[in-house]
Amino acid sequence: MNKLRQNKWIWITIGIVLLIVTFFFVRQGQRNANAQAPQTGDIVTAFVGDLSASATASGNIQAGQLAELALLRGGTVAEIYVAVGDTVTADDPLLQLETAELERNVANAVQAVVIQETNLATLLEPATEAEIIAAEAAVASAEANLADLRDGPDANAIAAAEADVRAAQADLNAAYARLSDLTAVADADEIAAAQIELELAQVAATQAAEQHSTVLVTEPEGFITQDTLDDMELSARTAALQANAELQAAQETLDELLNGNPNSIASAQASVSLAAASLKTAELRLQQVQEGASDMQIAQAEASLASAEATLDRLLRGASDAQITIAEAQLVQAQTNLARAEQNLANATLTAPYDGVITAVNVSIGEQASGVVVEMFNPDSLELVLDVDEVDISNIILGQEAIITLETWPDEEVEATVVSIAPRNTAAQGSGLVTYDVYLALGETNLPIRVGTTANANLITAQRSDVLLVPNRAITPDRAAGKYFVTRASGEVVEVTIGLRDGENTQITSGLEAGDELIVETAQPVEDVLAPGGGGSGPFGGN
Repeated sequence: MNKLRQNKWIWITIGIVLLIVTFFFVRQGQRNANAQAPQTGDIVTAFVGDLSASATASGNIQAGQLAELALLRGGTVAEIYVAVGDTVTADDPLLQLETAELERNVANAVQAVVIQETNLATLLEPATEAEIIAAEAAVASAEANLADLRDGPDANAIAAAEADVRAAQADLNAAYARLSDLTAVADADEIAAAQIELELAQVAATQAAEQHSTVLVTEPEGFITQDTLDDMELSARTAALQANAELQAAQETLDELLNGNPNSIASAQASVSLAAASLKTAELRLQQVQEGASDMQIAQAEASLASAEATLDRLLRGASDAQITIAEAQLVQAQTNLARAEQNLANATLTAPYDGVITAVNVSIGEQASGVVVEMFNPDSLELVLDVDEVDISNIILGQEAIITLETWPDEEVEATVVSIAPRNTAAQGSGLVTYDVYLALGETNLPIRVGTTANANLITAQRSDVLLVPNRAITPDRAAGKYFVTRASGEVVEVTIGLRDGENTQITSGLEAGDELIVETAQPVEDVLAPGGGGSGPFGGN
């Protein structure tokens, strides 16, 4: 029984061994068959061509020339010449303050300049013969006046002054007499006669008015034609007007007899006052002549003589250097004031610094202008500003070409060129991200691009010409070893060295020749093929 069990286990063991050996030989045969069997899939050919590597980044369209305009002086806004969206050219007026006071300042400054120019010209010109003669006559007159005052009272002067007093007294007496006549009360007979004349005039005026009214209501009849009635109406109207005038005159006559003529009385009273003042003046003049000149009068006459002599001396000698210097300085100051007034007037008008489009008007007519009042930009200065990470900035150089697309028009491409790279980073506070602004000038385009539009840029980071290329999908990586392989159409697996790449092809620097056919079956996309640091990887999202 034990022997049978031992034989059984021996045969089981032998069977297991035979199965293992059989499985090994079958597996090995399959491997050899797979190694020798031709590969199936797309066939591609290595070829010589040009290659460009690029990188992408996003940003916004900004204006290189963006102005926030403010006036150089405050004031009330009088005119606004533009609105948002208007196109303007350089020096076009945009806004103006009230200028009435500023214009008056300019006019006054101009007048001051003219005066100072005249003063200086007068100093520089020699005196004319007529001016010297007039100055000499003024000196002679002042000398004679002073001599008369110092000589004391003169009999002739006293007699003339006394005659003036008598004449003034006579004028005053005559004025009193006229006033007395005007204010005298009329007698009873004159008043009664005037009242009778007034009553007769009233009756005549009433009759004339009634006659005129009768003619107006009379209709043409028989031999009385319309022409006859017209003549009768004219005659009656004239008689009525005449009667009214006589009535008014009679009333005025009676009023003057009862109350006097107010206008005549007022005039007579004014004449009395004027005559009394003239008499007082004549009496004071007589008193002065009899007493002789006072010390003050003599001093005033001496001052007048000194002034006349100084004027004559100045005309004979001409202006001094000091006078000319002062006049020139005054002219310069007047010219400076004029320039300042003109500049203040010019500053009351805000003008466009360059051609552009208005984006904001921050004030209304009648408001006080302060701060930024108008905003504008130059549409010809549009540029794309990219926010580039510091690890990628080394791949960007001035003059680098790019193709951009805008979110508004994703199917339209616009050429661009790198024109500026910010020398200082724009690190966001509180974050570890450090970036630099990169500015791209836009090429010609008919698209109505607006400030703030989002855009994507495809920058060309490297270019190769006449190099060996294969499609990216023909390359198989070995990430662990950092190697790359391709499979020939014959099934042979070949290691290659790669260089630059783009979204479709990869440069082969060794391992293949132009015309080699490769099979594409299990190859991975090139984005998976090239590990970080591998040949041809691009900056910030490179293809």
